[in-house]
Amino acid sequence: MTNRSALRIAALSGFLAVALGAFGAHGMASVLERHDTLAIWETAVFYHLSHTLVLLWLAGGVPFRRGPYWCLLTGIVVFSGSLYLLASLNLRWLGAVTPLGGVSLLAGWTWLIFAPGSSGNPQGPDSNRQP
Repeated sequence: MTNRSALRIAALSGFLAVALGAFGAHGMASVLERHDTLAIWETAVFYHLSHTLVLLWLAGGVPFRRGPYWCLLTGIVVFSGSLYLLASLNLRWLGAVTPLGGVSLLAGWTWLIFAPGSSGNPQGPDSNRQP
C-alpha cells in the first residue's frame, strides 16, 4: 500500500464517520431511542472519527507505517462496525465481537509505543553526517 492509497482509505473512513454520525443523529434517531442505544452509536462514531485522525497522520508518514495503520483500520471496522450494528439492529450478541476490535486498536497504539518510527528524517538519525 502506498501513502496515497492509505490517505484515500483514511479520507473515506473520515467521510463515513461524519456521515454515520449525522445519520445516527437524524435518520436513525427514533430507532436508536427505541432501542435505547444512542450512547452506543455515539461511542462508535467517537472511536471511528478519533482513530481516523491517526490513520490520516500515519498515511502522511515517511516511511509509511503499515503495521499500526492496518491494526487501527481493522480496529475501526470491527470495534465501531460492531457497535453500529448493535445499536441499529439491537443485536446484543455483537457486544461480544466489539472487544476484538478494541484489541486491534490497542495493538496499533502499542506498535506505535514500542516502534515509533523515525523522528521526521526518512533516512534516519545519522543521515546528516558527512562521510
